[in-house]
Amino acid sequence: MTAATNAAKLPPVSSPRSVIKSSTGNQIQPGIAIQLLTAGSAACVADLFTFPLDTAKVRLQVQGESSSASLTSSARPRYSGVVGTISAISKREGVKALYNGIIPGLQRQMAFSAIRIGAYERVKKFIQDGTGLDSGIGLLFVRIAAGSATGTMAILTAQPTDVVKVRMQAEAREPGQRSQYRGVVDAYSTIARKEGIRGLYKGTFPNIGRTAIINVGEIVVYDVVKDHLITSQLMTDGIPCHFTAAIAAGFTATLIASPVDVIKTRFMNSPDGKYGGAIHCAMETGKNEGFKAFYKGFTVSFTRLVCWNICLWITYEQFKKAVINMYN
Repeated sequence: MTAATNAAKLPPVSSPRSVIKSSTGNQIQPGIAIQLLTAGSAACVADLFTFPLDTAKVRLQVQGESSSASLTSSARPRYSGVVGTISAISKREGVKALYNGIIPGLQRQMAFSAIRIGAYERVKKFIQDGTGLDSGIGLLFVRIAAGSATGTMAILTAQPTDVVKVRMQAEAREPGQRSQYRGVVDAYSTIARKEGIRGLYKGTFPNIGRTAIINVGEIVVYDVVKDHLITSQLMTDGIPCHFTAAIAAGFTATLIASPVDVIKTRFMNSPDGKYGGAIHCAMETGKNEGFKAFYKGFTVSFTRLVCWNICLWITYEQFKKAVINMYN
């Protein structure tokens, strides 16, 4: 038996340098570890550029919630609009406050986006191979199933980082007032000490629902639009195509996920015992503030998600191309 034959029998994902053949048969693809790292890194780049918009979104979503842990209800809202919210935070708390929670935010992306995006193609192929669905409505079902599966796995892995990120972002302080957390590590330990480990997993179920919806809006829509643009020869597989698909993904995700996102943010940020669960949180929000409350921060959410998707997908596609070129 030759050395080449022995090498061919090695397992395909045993190390970050392991490779698998692509569907075209003429390119070598990186193993799962590199795919996860590539997706997580691209998401971190997107977060660094758009985090102030995310902070503004969180502040708008919890604004008006009675007895909030961070923002008290008042007749006159403190924040209004994208520019107004960012400007108000900068003037009152300093520009640095726009990046409160960036460390757990990046930790979240390296766990959350690495799985939900980096594992998506493999899970999609696994479902395709098992069902034989590779076109039309069947392929759409495969994409939705793959997006929901990777999103759920990602949430179960990254939920504590999301809780800490939201708590740090939502904390509005008066000038000179000290934060309730001395840092990221203290935030994790304080929440665990006061609320138990369960506190770090607060809002897991609404977050799973949000992520399933977001994944359909972001990953599936991006996948479908990009595929259509290329197969219909409207665009080639390049940055303009990725840019167009990212805008469609960001808009769709914002439109369908805003109500769940508002509830997820409020429930995560609420003091222990305020709500009996995510459904109770939704009922109280609707009763006290009306249906419009479920779309609080819609404009900033839309701006943030579109910008984030553009940064993510363009960076991710370029990272993927660079990594594949290294292997080939």
